[in-house]
Amino acid sequence: MESPQEPYSKSPRAGPSVRGVITIADPRWRCFVPAPERLIGRALAVAGYAPSVILADDATVKRLNARDRGRNKPTNVLTYEVPPEIILALGTVLREARAAGKRPAHHLAHLVIHGALHLAGEDHHNAGEARRMERLESRLLSRIGVPNPWKYST
Repeated sequence: MESPQEPYSKSPRAGPSVRGVITIADPRWRCFVPAPERLIGRALAVAGYAPSVILADDATVKRLNARDRGRNKPTNVLTYEVPPEIILALGTVLREARAAGKRPAHHLAHLVIHGALHLAGEDHHNAGEARRMERLESRLLSRIGVPNPWKYST
């Protein structure tokens, strides 16, 4: 195992890089994303932040979203700072990928990077922050061969 990297961001909110585990709680992920552990590992490596990642189902994410955010519906990705982890909902990710004409693996890589950037201190509350985060995500995704998520379809 290589030594931990510094997070890509030097933001005061960004914590030290950690090495998490990848858990495939819903085995159906493997039907839609070949070698998800490898893809997630590459996405986290370019983001420079490696929390745990859980590939879950919509019901699990809906329950967590209701409990922790007061929103009784699934969402594509949830991030938690303590312990640092990213949780993704299979059904939601697949619906979004299909609607946008994207490969599920590409959408997964995008959401993993998006979640890692949130944990590293990035946000998108206003238009300027959103544009900055989108540009950063596009650059990081290009490093692992994933097209810009805002400019392509299949």
